[in-house]
Formats: sequence, C-alpha cells, structure tokens
Amino acid sequence: MRKHTQIYFKHFGYDKSDTIFCEVCGAVAKDLHHIEARGMGGSKYADNIGNIMALCRPCHDEYGDKKQHKEMLTQVHYRVLGIEKATIADDEQQ
Repeated sequence: MRKHTQIYFKHFGYDKSDTIFCEVCGAVAKDLHHIEARGMGGSKYADNIGNIMALCRPCHDEYGDKKQHKEMLTQVHYRVLGIEKATIADDEQQ
C-alpha cells in the first residue's frame, strides 16, 4: 500500500475492505488525490492528511490537478476533516 494511502486509511480508521466515498459528491471513491501534488510544485510534505482526499474518477477528472479548483478541494477536504485551516500533526507527515 502506498504511503499516502496508508496515511489516509490510518487517519480515518479504514482498512482495505472498506468502501471509501468521494469527498466532493459522495460516490464510491477510486482515487486518493494529492490536492497540492509534488509534481506540480507541492512541498516535500505532500503526504499528509491535510493534502490527501478521496475522489471518485469523474470528480478526479473534473477537479484534480487543476489550479482553479484547488481552493474548492481544500475547503471540501477541511470540512471532512473538521478543521478550518491546516493543523496537521507531525506524526501524520511521516
């Protein structure tokens, strides 16, 4: 299992058999998306719970890796996390 998947599953208490839902539309998620991707200028700490969100394939295609949607994705994800701004524990960044 990839590092960002482990971080996401650990945070929410999921395991491989759980169904994960898209944070935008509620459909079954197929992707764990980095809101700020390393390859698009993201920091070396891209693998933290504040930067990883579950998306279905249509939402990933529509919103993922598009600068004009990054703020919206961040706001949606923070609502799911129950925070207003990024407050990520050091142990979740590793």
